[in-house]
Amino acid sequence: MRPVIDSTVPLLLRGYAWLPAKRRRAGDDGGGLVRARLLGRPAVFLHGPAAVRFFYDEHHVRRGGALPEPVLDTLFGQGAVHTLDGDAHRIRKALFTELLMDPEAVATLTDTVVRHWREAAARWSERSRVTLFDEVAVVLATAVCAWAGLPHTGRAAARLARDCVAMVDGFATPGPRHWRARRARARQERVLARTVERARAQGARGKVLERVAGQRDADGELLDARTAAVELLNIVRPTVALAWFVTFGAHALHRHPELRDELRAAQEPSFETAFAHEVRRFYPFAPFVGGRAVTDLTWGGEPIAKDSMVLLDLYGQNHDPALWEQPYRFDPRRFLGRPPGRDELVPQGGGDARGGHRCPGEDVAVQVVGALCTELARMEFDVPQEQDLRIPLHRIPTRPRSGFVIATVPTGG
Repeated sequence: MRPVIDSTVPLLLRGYAWLPAKRRRAGDDGGGLVRARLLGRPAVFLHGPAAVRFFYDEHHVRRGGALPEPVLDTLFGQGAVHTLDGDAHRIRKALFTELLMDPEAVATLTDTVVRHWREAAARWSERSRVTLFDEVAVVLATAVCAWAGLPHTGRAAARLARDCVAMVDGFATPGPRHWRARRARARQERVLARTVERARAQGARGKVLERVAGQRDADGELLDARTAAVELLNIVRPTVALAWFVTFGAHALHRHPELRDELRAAQEPSFETAFAHEVRRFYPFAPFVGGRAVTDLTWGGEPIAKDSMVLLDLYGQNHDPALWEQPYRFDPRRFLGRPPGRDELVPQGGGDARGGHRCPGEDVAVQVVGALCTELARMEFDVPQEQDLRIPLHRIPTRPRSGFVIATVPTGG
């Protein structure tokens, strides 16, 4: 067998395009296994709905010890739910499913986001131009803090928004972006740990803060204040990260202006939901997720050695022609009357959200992105030509280079 050359540098240079190109060179038809070496370790990439089920089986793949330290120190946080397996994971995960998968809680958060959006959009009309990505991040941070009972308003919410954006923006790259992400996480963990301590001493003001501050782990002990802060950030940060999807939604409406009329005219949430699904499918967000093989495994007749990195291809699956007709065409209608299968559409991972590692905030993502894209469709604004709306695939995570500048915004309604 030929030695496998380390692919870390090619991955960093090519971004989302690296794995699809590697699959093509390997002659993979979509369901096979692709071998690589990342960070000096052997790795295998899996692809397709059957691979999703294989990957999220805890008898096959574990998360504990699987996430690289740079990712923990920027995106998820040390001791986060993402690092746990078995009973420890199930007990901690129940915190998130209780808070983020309750339909009433999702509706309340979505309504709070829309209210803050409209207040902000009314202020945007007083300015000649705004960068949508930056403004949406602040709206989302302000709204999720109000919903969660966190005392972040005004400048504190704007700083939290910038720090959450930095955590996401710098997790997958070396250099200045990565160090900004580390500093942002350390800063917000300190701030939120103090918030948790005050909540425990004085009583929390909101259900989310109260629930996280009172969380007990498998050993029956309260989370230490720093770990509680990590998990608060794992509610706030993914909500702020929806700024990527909302900005992509603006990009889609600009490229396909006829969809604005459909969103405006929609009498039922079905088209709004379909639009949100298509934004999440079509635009690049997470390229893959990873874990480690629990034992020696076999996939498609190919061996996977114990402790190998096992990575699930998300971007490739969301653009697989075997699953999606004309996958590189943006078409929300593909989801009308056909909700996506659990293991088909995987922009935020796959598997079961309640018992497994799938993101429990997916319902929040769909409803918030759909609602804010509808708000965008109802607004009157110009998109100045003198900006760069290209979305570079070599950058992880990516977004329109200009952040999507809008002008002439008379109202938010």
